Amino acid sequence: MTVPLVALGDVVEIKGGGTPSKANPAFWNGEIPWVSPKDMKRWEIDSAEDQITSEAIKASATNLIPVNSILVVNRSGILKHTLPIGITRRPLAINQDIKALICGKRADPNYVAHLVKAAEPIVLRWVRATTADNFPIENLKALEIPLPPIPEQQRIAAILDKADALRRKRKRTIQLLGSLTQSTFFDLFGHTRDDVSKWGNRIPLSDLAEIGSGITKGRKLNGQATRHVPYLAVANVQDRRLELANVKSIEATESEIVRYRLQKDDLLLTEGGDPDKLGRGTLWANEIDEAIHQNHIFRVRLRSAAILPLFLNWLVGSPYGKSYFLSVAKQTTGIASINKTQLSEFPVIVPPIDLQWRFVRLAEAASAEAKRLISSSVEVDALFLSLQHDALSGELA
Repeated sequence: MTVPLVALGDVVEIKGGGTPSKANPAFWNGEIPWVSPKDMKRWEIDSAEDQITSEAIKASATNLIPVNSILVVNRSGILKHTLPIGITRRPLAINQDIKALICGKRADPNYVAHLVKAAEPIVLRWVRATTADNFPIENLKALEIPLPPIPEQQRIAAILDKADALRRKRKRTIQLLGSLTQSTFFDLFGHTRDDVSKWGNRIPLSDLAEIGSGITKGRKLNGQATRHVPYLAVANVQDRRLELANVKSIEATESEIVRYRLQKDDLLLTEGGDPDKLGRGTLWANEIDEAIHQNHIFRVRLRSAAILPLFLNWLVGSPYGKSYFLSVAKQTTGIASINKTQLSEFPVIVPPIDLQWRFVRLAEAASAEAKRLISSSVEVDALFLSLQHDALSGELA
């Protein structure tokens, strides 16, 4: 069947929004969700952080958008990499950074929403880096989409909905596995200063481990022989995971390589950043041969058998650990950092080793399952993107 192509603007009406005056209390805390880009984090939109009144609808630039409209963010910094799309599941209002696509009789909203999302790479190429990233709505109106009969649109939308539901379910399961590990840690060991007091005297981290900083870029080598080795920067060390897609190399002497070379179960901790990122770190598992680390990353190498590395990783990243780091960190505008002395004095609790092992076994099992799901999610994501592409090109009809 040959599927006709039509301009999106021929089958939808596009409405904008606005912001009611914050100075008028009669406009706010009503019962109508007022959606802005921060609310566009899910496919079905039926709520928002802010609520407005019917009086605000009448007396401001915002509009009441009907159910089953397609919301598209068209002005926001997120457009540097993502085009947020959603479908309204109740009447609501929008701000000026969002456009609503209201389908006429010839177009099914779920079908059109999937096609607009499938066109994300095209739309993002239109983005203009001005005061606020945005793209011309005229371009969106001119976007050509295949338009089979309504029953065929609904069939295609149902296929894409099922594939998307599977994709989202897997991602949610991965999140729940992480929550399970955290909940287990809290149940076994506590997560506040009062909770952990039951474990008796706390021991300074420096009594249990060797703590060291890393190699400094731009240091003077004075003609010494060097060679390139991979080295980890702060961006590579995330919260209980490594980001190794972009690992740089650095010239280092043989003595520096011996001194800074990472070993299995070294705990890597960043020295600072956003205040809520204090305590961010993960374990090294020899993912790369002969890797070293930069000076903005601390390496903690346990020399006591009383503490298991994975337990320590979760302890420093727990609310108890973050509370300590925040209390001692040097803070400037939006940035907090710790030094080696403060890290060395971190008060470590030492629960019975069998209890630590119980936690480690569960955490490792959850991590293995999460990795399996992530691997299969890559395949599911690829399938979903392929289906979206086929829909946009008319090949599913």
